Amino acid sequence: MATFLTPNRHGYSVRFSPFDGNQIAVATSQYFGLAGGGTLFLLENVNNQLVEKQKFQWTDGLFDVVWSEFDPNIIVTTSGDGGLQIWNTGVATPIQTLNEHKNEVYSVDWTRTRQQQLLLSASWDHTIKVWDPTHKSSLNTFLGHSQLVYNAMWSPHIPHSFASVSGDGNLKLWSSLNNNSSITFRAHDAEVLSCDWCKYDQNIISTCGSDGLIRGWDIRNYTHPIFQLRGCDYAVRRIQFSPHAMSLLASVSYDYTTRIWDYKKSPEAVEVIKHHSEFVYGLDWNNLKAGELADCGWDSLLHVFTPLSVKNVLNII
Repeated sequence: MATFLTPNRHGYSVRFSPFDGNQIAVATSQYFGLAGGGTLFLLENVNNQLVEKQKFQWTDGLFDVVWSEFDPNIIVTTSGDGGLQIWNTGVATPIQTLNEHKNEVYSVDWTRTRQQQLLLSASWDHTIKVWDPTHKSSLNTFLGHSQLVYNAMWSPHIPHSFASVSGDGNLKLWSSLNNNSSITFRAHDAEVLSCDWCKYDQNIISTCGSDGLIRGWDIRNYTHPIFQLRGCDYAVRRIQFSPHAMSLLASVSYDYTTRIWDYKKSPEAVEVIKHHSEFVYGLDWNNLKAGELADCGWDSLLHVFTPLSVKNVLNII
């Protein structure tokens, strides 16, 4: 396992580069995101040692990060002041800032279909926005959630399609070409904190909430979840389907754990990893290295590792 300390900065989000599996971006905040500034760390994994290549400062806490899908030098962050920052790794300050949201921006995603390069942001102002990263103004604003929007994610399969989840307990499906959500249903009897699309089936999406539950849904028939995973003692902050095995998921939780699940095998975690001493917030699978996972938390630690259960599933020696 490779570990990196972000001194006096608390980890909120981590993403591997889609171009180089050794490049990692980490969004962090000072004072647990309640006050102070934020730092974006750009790290490189060199022989299982995490080396700081660069870091970038912002005046407010950073809550999420995503890499561009067409330029390996472009990274986007979101912040507590309602902004999105577009960074070029060769420049110390953002090359573009997007400032339409009225409250914290908690989520950002970049389209993975190649038809058009678009950003998706979700905010505590109850709105979701779609952006062309080369323009200062958003292309569209989506209204419909009655509480904080915690997460919005593009479908990796269906152009223009995205999902959002909120403190109102609902999951909504949208097309960026239409202002109204096409599907709305109650996913949890609690705040829904994160969602993720299955990489192998365009109809499957998973949600997690402050109730400690993870649920899977088939968007063709969403009257009941197709799976429910339980075992976390507190809220599940983030989930992500594996890019290398259809039924594998990873989750991070406020109970200080990272868990690996196989929803086709068991409603309980196949592995529970306890290497943080505070809330675990950030999570990402490495698309370019089978089985590799990164997590980060409020204990200022980032870990990059391959869980034993994943090695067994993927037959990694």
